[in-house]
Amino acid sequence: ILVTVVGTVISLGITSTMAYPLSRKDLPGRNAFLFFVFFTMLFNGGLTPSYMMWTRIFHIKNTMWSLLFPHLLLNGFNVLLVRTFFSENIPEVLLEAARIDGATSMQTLFKVTIPNVMSSFTICIFLSLTNGFKLFDQNLALTGGQPFVIQPGGTTIKTTEMLALNIYNTFYSSNTTSQGVAQAKAVVFFILVAGLGLLQLSYTRKKEVQQ
Repeated sequence: ILVTVVGTVISLGITSTMAYPLSRKDLPGRNAFLFFVFFTMLFNGGLTPSYMMWTRIFHIKNTMWSLLFPHLLLNGFNVLLVRTFFSENIPEVLLEAARIDGATSMQTLFKVTIPNVMSSFTICIFLSLTNGFKLFDQNLALTGGQPFVIQPGGTTIKTTEMLALNIYNTFYSSNTTSQGVAQAKAVVFFILVAGLGLLQLSYTRKKEVQQ
């Protein structure tokens, strides 16, 4: 819950603050920034260089940061999606009219800009939520569920083990009933992600209608 909720909130903030300037035609170096976002979205160094970067340069292995920083806080697809909505759904005359009426920059942002791109935020929130819950490969590579905490009763708690990794570890454990337990967890996991997605879509659509 911590990684998914915090990651989604910060991701939406970073995405919108990066996408809005890129939608402005008067931004110096705009095309270069757009090329950087688009190119790195299509191509990256691969799993091994990424692992070396996060562990040897940023030193976030076996920490909660390793679940937030790589691929969760900023997504190139989300940036380009929101940037496109900013460019096509907010006419310049609308912003000019807000300035003429005396609206400040913050008032223009929250009263004019964001309501007109709420549908793109809906998509980004949904993708970030589902990606957060489905986080598996970087959880396995960068933490493996560590660091471990031993409870007084002798129970070991994996403090950074996400749901998908927990299902994986349960399925391949030595317990003879583990596969059935893992399948049950997978069903509950699906219901949880689907339910959260439907609730979020319903709430955001109501906000769009009201606005």
